[in-house]
Amino acid sequence: MKHRAVKRRSVVLGIGATAGVAAVGGIALTAQAESRDSGTSTGSDALVFDKDAYTTKTTTVTDTDGAEHSVTYRFWKAVTYVAKPVDEAYQSLVVSAPVEIDGKTVDPSDAPILFANSVGGYMPSSVADATGVGAGGMAMGGGAGAPSGAPTEAASGGSSSAAPNANENTNANGGATASNQLLALAAGYVVVEPGARGRTLKSSAGEYYGTAPAAIVDLKAAVRYVRFNKGRIPGNTERIVSAGTSAGGALSSLLGASGDSKLYDRLLEEIGAADASDSVFAVGAWCPITDLEHADGAYEWNWGTNALSTGKQADQSVSKELRSQFAEYQASLKLRGLNGFGTLNARNYDAYLLKQYMEPSATTYLAALSDSDRATYLAKNTFITWSGGKASFSWDDYLTHVGARKKTVPAFDAFDLSAGENNLFGAGTTESRHFTAYGAKNDSTGLSSKRVASDLAATLHLMNPMYHLERKNPGRAKHWWIRLGTNDTDTSHVVSANLAAAAKGLGDDVNHLYYWDQGHGANTDPGDFITWIAKVTGHKKR
Repeated sequence: MKHRAVKRRSVVLGIGATAGVAAVGGIALTAQAESRDSGTSTGSDALVFDKDAYTTKTTTVTDTDGAEHSVTYRFWKAVTYVAKPVDEAYQSLVVSAPVEIDGKTVDPSDAPILFANSVGGYMPSSVADATGVGAGGMAMGGGAGAPSGAPTEAASGGSSSAAPNANENTNANGGATASNQLLALAAGYVVVEPGARGRTLKSSAGEYYGTAPAAIVDLKAAVRYVRFNKGRIPGNTERIVSAGTSAGGALSSLLGASGDSKLYDRLLEEIGAADASDSVFAVGAWCPITDLEHADGAYEWNWGTNALSTGKQADQSVSKELRSQFAEYQASLKLRGLNGFGTLNARNYDAYLLKQYMEPSATTYLAALSDSDRATYLAKNTFITWSGGKASFSWDDYLTHVGARKKTVPAFDAFDLSAGENNLFGAGTTESRHFTAYGAKNDSTGLSSKRVASDLAATLHLMNPMYHLERKNPGRAKHWWIRLGTNDTDTSHVVSANLAAAAKGLGDDVNHLYYWDQGHGANTDPGDFITWIAKVTGHKKR
């Protein structure tokens, strides 16, 4: 079921007493960024948040129950969050802090901070032109492109230009839209929206400067900026809740899993990140496209027998080899399922997904329908047995219900280097590279080497939250909100389920469920997410 659309309309009221913005390269930047560029301040001075450089705005937010709320908030536009930016168009953030909600004064000084990225497809994401809450996140020049993943069977030169299965919850690149941000603001939370470099950015010399691990380094630097400015920036900097969708969900998960990891220190120092912690308190991740070096095998385990939209099967010999690789990887994790299921492996994961996620998801959906609507749905979907108020069905019938798989094989490390993830791991003037031994071995582009580049092992660690969870990173987030649509064939369902199992196995608080009959990017319970933030942070929701 779809939630009511979260809406807003805005009116600019005024400007803070000492607000000042400088135009740098056509991008609005705060006054402190201008003084840094002029060389009149040290790196740390340049990273001091100017608490008076805001504009006051009013917006009307319609919540998930359809009620409208008038929110007056202070908006800080395009604050550069590093002292030595590579590209300020992307390495900046915006801040929104409510001061009045429905006519009542609000003090956001101790409110949770929703740290919401809008990254999709590992593409560039900019807030430089944002004029209010929820308005950032779209790529600027050089950032146009397609969502994450290999092309569909109908494509020949790359991914399609529009996000597949996109709904009101996804932007053109497949990243998150503003629902969470607007609801958070109306609940009295502070909203920070960071930009980040992405895989398609290329210098005049033809060098790619937004490929991995640029995006996660930027987001960590943005978190450090917020925490460095404790007492100056509004909100409780010890209660930062990261959020993102698709590739943004992967980055949100990675922020949570890798908090304060020393592996990133040199890269953060190179861009002049603040000397502060980059850990976040909690994670919100929707359909995270992550664990990329194992994603091809996981995808084939999940969707290998599903036909493409043309009705043709993907190459089953390749699919079978990748499924075998997944079985080895899954066994090596030694993860235990939630609710006492036992050790997860390739032989029992279908039963686990059915019991833990799919059947409860269908049950929740059907129970919410009227008797007549439920009867109509069940008549059209006879594979579901409805008994005692619960839904049950087989894994094979579930796969048939979902239908066509989204991606060809391999889904992520394409033999012809056409996947977005191949571009994600490009370097220098090389646009795309293989990042798995299987992809490199089966390269079809005529590369002289059939090996993965030596630098990529370390880069893959920097991009995979599972790497940090396996090592029990003490700086990780301890609260996880993970969501995925049951009809999402952009990635394998085991990716988010493994993430949840790994976090739960460390004793973390995990809230993970699937949305029945929803595709990639779905977010059908945003109001519940806002309530969850209040619960885990200990904040008294307005």
